[in-house]
Amino acid sequence: MTIRELLGIDLPIIQAPMAGVQGSTMTIAVSNAGGLGSLPCAMLTLDVLRGELQAITTQTTRPYNLNFFCHVPPAPDAARDATWRAALAPYYAEFGIDPTSVPAGGGRAPFSAEAADLLEGFKPPVVSFHFGLPAPELLARVKGWGAKVLASATTVEEARWLEAHGADAVIAQGLEAGGHRGIFLSDDLTTQIGTMALLPQILRAVKLPVIAAGGIADARGVAAAMALGAAGVQVGTSYLLCPEATTTPLHRAALASPRAEHTVLTNLITGRPARGMRNRLLDQLGPLSDAPPAFPLATAALAPLKAAAEKLGRDDFSTLWAGQNATGCREISAAALTLALSGRTESPEA
Repeated sequence: MTIRELLGIDLPIIQAPMAGVQGSTMTIAVSNAGGLGSLPCAMLTLDVLRGELQAITTQTTRPYNLNFFCHVPPAPDAARDATWRAALAPYYAEFGIDPTSVPAGGGRAPFSAEAADLLEGFKPPVVSFHFGLPAPELLARVKGWGAKVLASATTVEEARWLEAHGADAVIAQGLEAGGHRGIFLSDDLTTQIGTMALLPQILRAVKLPVIAAGGIADARGVAAAMALGAAGVQVGTSYLLCPEATTTPLHRAALASPRAEHTVLTNLITGRPARGMRNRLLDQLGPLSDAPPAFPLATAALAPLKAAAEKLGRDDFSTLWAGQNATGCREISAAALTLALSGRTESPEA
C-alpha cells in the first residue's frame, strides 16, 4: 500500500516534524499542497498545542500529522548535572552568567494521557512517534479515533518491534537525517546506517508500508527511494529556508553557507544523539561526550548561553539541526517545495 492510499494524501511527501523551527503554518501549507504536513508537539504545552490544532483544523481539510516523543523521563541526577555544569563553567564565566541562577529542566515531554485527552477532541488523522511507541493503553486511544500511526526505526530490529507493537507504517530513518536519531532499542550508534542501505533491509523485514527518511533533498532523491520500494518519503532539512519555517536568521545563514556541508551527530544539545551543523560548543566539547545528563535534561543549562551568544549575533551554543544533504534548501514556499519534491509544478487539483 502506498502512503497516499494509507493516509489519504495526493503526494507521497511527508514533511518531517521539526521542533523549534516550525509551527502550524508549515503544517497547513504542506497539507494544502497535497503532502502530509506535520506538527512537532514534544516542546508544546497543552494550551499551545490546542491553539495550533485550532489553527490547523480551521485552515485545512486535508490530512495532517502530529508528532510526539516516547522517551521515559529520566530521574534527576545531581552528579551528572554537576559534571555538565562544570564543563560549561568557563562559558558561564565568559558571558557573566551566574550558574546558580540557571534552573534545571527538560523542555521536551513524552506523549501523555493529558495529550491524548486533548487530541480526542480533534481526532487528528495521523499521529507519529519518535523513540518507539507510547504505552499500549495510550496507543489504543490514538487508534480508537481512527488515526494512522507512524513511527521511526533506525534498524531492522526496531522496524520489526514497531510492526509487532501496532504501528501502521514505519519511517526508515537513515543516518543522514537531521535532528534527533529515533534509536530506541539500543544506545549503540554503530548500528546506525544510511537511508539507501536501511530502506531495502526494512522492506524485506516487515509487511508494513515503509517511508524513507534521511538525505533526501529533491525530486531525484524521492524517485530513488520510491524505486527501492519506499511507499513514501519524509523530508525535513529542505524545508528549513521556506518562509513558513521559523528558522532563526543565524540558522538560515549557516544553512546557506559552506558550513551546511559538514554535519555531525552530537548529544551536547539535549543529551541524546542528533544531527546538526558544527558550532563552537560542538567543536570544543564534543560532539559526543559523557558530560551531558540524560535526555532531555542537558538543554536547560545551555539556554542562557545560547541567548547570550545569539544576542551578539553568534551561534556558539545554538541548535543548528540539519541533515547531511542540505542542497535542497531553497527560499521558496513550502507548497512549492512539496510540489517540486514530488516532481510536479502545480497542485494536484489544478
